[in-house]
Amino acid sequence: MRLLQRLWRLSGLRQWVPAGSRLRRTLSSVKGQLRTESEAMLRKQICQVVLDHFEKQYSKELGEAWNSVREVLTTPQWWQYAVLLNKFNFSSAVENDLLSKGYRLLFPRTSPSFLQSLKCYITSTPGRFPAQKHRAGKLKEYYLLNAASVLAVLALKVEKGEKVLDMCAAPGGKSIATLQYALPGLLHCNEYDYLRSCWLKQTLESFIPESQMSLVTVSQLDGRQIGNLQLGGFDKVLVDAPCSNDRSWLFSSDSQRATLRLAQRKVLSAVQTQLLRSAIKVLRPGGSLVYSTCTLSKAENSDVITNILDSCSNVQPMDMQALASSASQEFALASGVQQHELLVLPEKGKAWGPMYISKLKKI
Repeated sequence: MRLLQRLWRLSGLRQWVPAGSRLRRTLSSVKGQLRTESEAMLRKQICQVVLDHFEKQYSKELGEAWNSVREVLTTPQWWQYAVLLNKFNFSSAVENDLLSKGYRLLFPRTSPSFLQSLKCYITSTPGRFPAQKHRAGKLKEYYLLNAASVLAVLALKVEKGEKVLDMCAAPGGKSIATLQYALPGLLHCNEYDYLRSCWLKQTLESFIPESQMSLVTVSQLDGRQIGNLQLGGFDKVLVDAPCSNDRSWLFSSDSQRATLRLAQRKVLSAVQTQLLRSAIKVLRPGGSLVYSTCTLSKAENSDVITNILDSCSNVQPMDMQALASSASQEFALASGVQQHELLVLPEKGKAWGPMYISKLKKI
């Protein structure tokens, strides 16, 4: 079995292909199971094997900041969820409901990072707005997500008519946010894992009307090989790479699986580097890419970017200080990072992230 499939299996999604008529029921069952597991985190105990590993690594990498981050990550009752409204099925009733519950727009209209078409609502109060179920032929009105995910889309700065690749797209949140931000000429959503690819397709069907589906294509390719298939074919690329998901790993119920995950963590940076090299190949000269993960690990974040910058003469870092300035009011950002990087640290009242984001340009 290929490496990426093993990594995604370790994230908790089993690799098997159901028979045709059973696919929709299977996908619905898996999604329901994932939601149940997420809610069960409120009752689960911390996996001590993972916490000990994180304690050793992150206390060294983050210093004193790790103490407050650890407190948030190990307390799901403090976690917050953003609500991204769907402009293709906008509901003023939903927006008014959010406002009545104390939600506010992620960025004020005066922010240079704000686009009126992208309406993402947040609140400082922990908890989750009710989710909407997938119904065939009916668009959802909103998408629930970690607000830090929106920063990766804002960093990408897609413009109308551009060709965009979302290399590791499932479950589809950043693809949806990209289409809320701007309408590209093409949004190609790729997902290597079979079941996650089915989930991605369902997400797209839930948020994009038929009239706009011609803008979107979906593939199930190994992201590391895309660069050899479509040289210079895209203006923008998002690499939301497979990574060691700090939030979910802390609540691993199986210590043996947790130990296996931690051992597998050593090869993740190699996979991430390969994905980035592939992304650089598909970019046209002058195009840009955003690399993101949901881990605090330096080996999977800044070390990967440094490796790429040191070994690839045709890319250069892009300054993200304007976005950092806009984001600093609503997000806790790590200090000491480079100008082409953002690292969102969860803290109480701003329990977004972890999320690492870096931006590069092909020259």
